[in-house]
Amino acid sequence: MSLTKEQPKKQPLYVILLLILAAEAVFILPFVLPRIFRTTFLESFSISQTELGSCFSIYGIVALFSYLFGGPLADKFKPNVLMSIALILTGLGGLYLTTYPNLINLHILYGFWGFTTIFLFWAAMIKATRIWGGTHKQGIAFGFLDGGRGLVAALFGSVGVVIFSLFITKDIELTSIDERRIAFKEVITYTSFAVITVGIIVFFFLKLNFETTITSENNSNLITLENFKIVMQFKAVWLLMIIILCAYYGYKMTNLFSQYAEQVMHYDKIEAAKVGTYLLYMRPVIGIIIGVLADRTKASLWIIVGFFLMALTSLVFAFGIVTDSATLLFVLSIGTMAIGVYSARVLYFATLEESKIPLAVTGTAVGFISVVGYTPDIFTGLINGYFLDAYNAEIGHQIVFAIMFGFALIGLLASYKLYQHSKSNTI
Repeated sequence: MSLTKEQPKKQPLYVILLLILAAEAVFILPFVLPRIFRTTFLESFSISQTELGSCFSIYGIVALFSYLFGGPLADKFKPNVLMSIALILTGLGGLYLTTYPNLINLHILYGFWGFTTIFLFWAAMIKATRIWGGTHKQGIAFGFLDGGRGLVAALFGSVGVVIFSLFITKDIELTSIDERRIAFKEVITYTSFAVITVGIIVFFFLKLNFETTITSENNSNLITLENFKIVMQFKAVWLLMIIILCAYYGYKMTNLFSQYAEQVMHYDKIEAAKVGTYLLYMRPVIGIIIGVLADRTKASLWIIVGFFLMALTSLVFAFGIVTDSATLLFVLSIGTMAIGVYSARVLYFATLEESKIPLAVTGTAVGFISVVGYTPDIFTGLINGYFLDAYNAEIGHQIVFAIMFGFALIGLLASYKLYQHSKSNTI
């Protein structure tokens, strides 16, 4: 395959705003609601931590194949079409969630979401963001994307908390499970229709000014072996697999902050939900600041900083220092960890440009990297669920954060290797 010269044009601001809105909206139902309303979600569906983890695992298994085959799909079709279909189907799945399906059907739903959010959406969204950033603004592009996603998630979460509160007519601790189920159903319904609406908007308004030509002997094939051969030649691709795996594991751990606030810090359910929501408001600030710094230096350098902060704060939690008598330390620790997690998360795909990976095979590269990089979707929930169910809240959280330290350390080493590699100007 020969890749002709890419000709990026100036991209309008509203495009990145739409990408931000869509990029988080598609994940609100499967991930953000269970994160913010963790214990309410478990009670409403009458499932354990481990069973919720098994739902995430089903999602991850479907996503594993979706990354691989959805990547080349993004190199063939317009992003607005793929992303719109994904959003609408995901929202329809949310309407089914309001029926409170049993565990088997919940597994099927999470498998369905693994297909809609990844096969149809993920690589198309990453490629569209890279196009918007051009050659010199990858840090800003992905900083805006992830930071903006945090703001969107926070807004969805805040509205969700308000809706939940409106349907709780007395002290939350005095309500029955049935009363909380009714309130939570309203939250799911609102979210589902919002996601569907975003899908419709994306279809009509997400337009990218970009011209590029890809020629090959067999360009009509959706998935070509040649594209994968090109991608696998880059050492950065293999390092990014490790980096994303470790960074994404850290990101999945932020799902536990609301639960930690309730079970270890002894906050009530609404206060605990607010903890998860407040952290989401940090993402826009971190994303923009880190994006600007990355464009002025190197994205890989700030990924190193992110992993260092993750390693440091995960040790604080692992040693059990953060207790209900150390509220300030709790706030500082989760804030510092959030800075580390979001810094790495913002920038790992910004290194595609730094690593000189051709834009024309971005979808294939993203899909190939993501097959390994996002495997924490499969096992993080199971690991956390097992230890949190098997031990009391304090010990269980210490164990899972100790495991996170191991991932942060590996990610730190891999990101340092990527930084050195990017300075060598070799593939």
